[in-house]
Amino acid sequence: MEIERKFLVRRLPEGLEQYPCHSIEQAYLCTNPVVRIRRQDDAYILTYKGQGLLAREEYNLPLTGEGYFHLLGKADGNILTKKRYVIPLFSGLKAELDIFEDKLAGLWLVEVEFPDVETAEAFQPPDWFGTDVTFSGAYHNSVLSSMERFTPDPGLQAEDPSKLPPEV
Repeated sequence: MEIERKFLVRRLPEGLEQYPCHSIEQAYLCTNPVVRIRRQDDAYILTYKGQGLLAREEYNLPLTGEGYFHLLGKADGNILTKKRYVIPLFSGLKAELDIFEDKLAGLWLVEVEFPDVETAEAFQPPDWFGTDVTFSGAYHNSVLSSMERFTPDPGLQAEDPSKLPPEV
């Protein structure tokens, strides 16, 4: 079971370059139910996700590189690429900050996974987090993969996405 909350990002946290960063490429074979393939650094993963917003089933299976590239040719929509920074929070929680590239450049999302629904509901986000979009299906990556380009909503998105540090 995946229990997570998702937020837009008001501003990037200080010292972003000190945190672990992963290069991610992912695509969707199906969006209902969600069947995703992902390359994260040198690992390949096939994921099934059930329905839900705050909590939903999630199963991950390893893939070979050959299997990943075979399935990539069968994917619907756009291939999503992003950098993911893993930032420790409090009580053992961690923020996964995604900085999207290519067609979704300018979109920053941060997710936090929780051990249970009660902890998720009680979570108080750091001040660099922006609008809570957990209950908006529009920010699921499977939905984002069908977008031709990202147009930020000035009332919701980061203060100025052009202010990314050069190492991002």
